[in-house]
Amino acid sequence: MFTKCLKLTKKSAVAIIIIAGVILAAAVILCSNPRSIFSTSDMLDVSALEGRKEYLESYGWEIDPDSESCCTVILPKELDGTLADYAAMQKSQGYDFASYAGLGCKQYTYAVTNYEGFSGTVYAVLYIKGTRVIGGDIHSADISGFMHGIR
Repeated sequence: MFTKCLKLTKKSAVAIIIIAGVILAAAVILCSNPRSIFSTSDMLDVSALEGRKEYLESYGWEIDPDSESCCTVILPKELDGTLADYAAMQKSQGYDFASYAGLGCKQYTYAVTNYEGFSGTVYAVLYIKGTRVIGGDIHSADISGFMHGIR
């Protein structure tokens, strides 16, 4: 019978401690970044109405859940012109909208109930792929309207 015993040397103990420290530091940095894939607001299940409502509320937007409209959209393979500008706005918010070009997703639209300084109807739009928000905006459909990011 053959038995092998592994001995923990000072060198290997120091190496294990350094590796554990690097992993811990990386986890702290990733979780503290508000645009991180691990941030709390991105971990909500936005495939359900309550999750989408919580997600928008986490950025200060109150919506009327009864105003919800949903449709399936296929993003164009080439995002050019106005869509390139829209993708740039999404990127500035931390969404990787352009990487979903050519794919289908759900578009949810809600009436915003707490937008101040504008008398018309204001909408919140979320683009959802699976359980993940891939883009969104706050806008008015009025002729003198506006559009800006959710965040």
